[in-house]
Amino acid sequence: MKIRWGAAFQIAAVYVGTVVGAGFATGQEIVEFFTRFGFIGLIGIVMSGYLFIFLGSKLMRIAAKIEASSYQELMEHLFGKVFSIFINIVLLIMLVGVCAVMLSGSGAVFHEHFGLAKSTGVYITIILSLIVMQTGMKGLFAVNSFVVPIMIAFSFFLMFHSFKLPNFTYQLLYIPFVEDGWKAVASPFSYTALNLALAQAVLVPVAKEIKDDQTLKWGGILGGVMLTAILIASHATMIMLPNVTQFEIPMAIMMKKLIPSFYWVYVLIIYGEIFTSVIGNVFGIEKQIKKYTSLPSMAIVVFIFIITYIISYVHYSTLLSFLYPLFGYISLLIIILLWMYPFETKKGNK
Repeated sequence: MKIRWGAAFQIAAVYVGTVVGAGFATGQEIVEFFTRFGFIGLIGIVMSGYLFIFLGSKLMRIAAKIEASSYQELMEHLFGKVFSIFINIVLLIMLVGVCAVMLSGSGAVFHEHFGLAKSTGVYITIILSLIVMQTGMKGLFAVNSFVVPIMIAFSFFLMFHSFKLPNFTYQLLYIPFVEDGWKAVASPFSYTALNLALAQAVLVPVAKEIKDDQTLKWGGILGGVMLTAILIASHATMIMLPNVTQFEIPMAIMMKKLIPSFYWVYVLIIYGEIFTSVIGNVFGIEKQIKKYTSLPSMAIVVFIFIITYIISYVHYSTLLSFLYPLFGYISLLIIILLWMYPFETKKGNK
């Protein structure tokens, strides 16, 4: 079967854009799950990358095979109707919580790097999101196809400059002492579980729209490889930042330190990635709520933004460090079942 490579790239871009949100783009999420553990964190990234490639592709192919239009239908297929009700409620709460983190992250960008009030960044993000969401899936594809390649290019740009710093090899291999070091073992699994559980809100509708099995398979593979590459590049950059856990947006700090002439451009790229995740998550929540109400889509979207806006006033780094690991552990059950689920396609189309 012929693979539609253009569509596969769009799928990969949406996959990356959904995962690379406020925590990922700013560096906070990578620090929390990997970088603070040093070389053990790098090993964790490689493990996480394999899971992103294998499970992301499998998730979309299963969704297309059963013709699921929302993650609720996929969860019913995997868990059964009774238990899936509990899972879907948890996922909905997670999506709302993470969307609040994204909004808080957008406020942090405007406050820390533009000197504006956090609320200004949140308002701008909400207004832009409402505009883009009126175009539906096409808007989601367009924004991600533009922002994701630039983000990847800048991640490697920063990494190559980090290579030139003194003691880079030492820092790469260094294993620091951390009180909760046991989390280094769980991090690859909880991190992937968190992001896949959340990404399915976008990936399931995408799978329904694309439908072609091989295109979905390679879109998942390309997306997983891109995510792994950005994770490694970001980790290799942030290990060179002393006291990395103290910064709200460590990747921007490293850009200012290494390549100050590109600092403002990079801040805008970080904001672009936060923005793509906001619209991706709200898109997924709206699709889910729409099944239970006859309200217009934009009314649902406005309601979602009101809720997430209120939550976003909690401090960004506090919100992320508490919610993300918690949601990651909750999501482990989903990826375990997804891993075990037997998936077969027609002969010659595996």
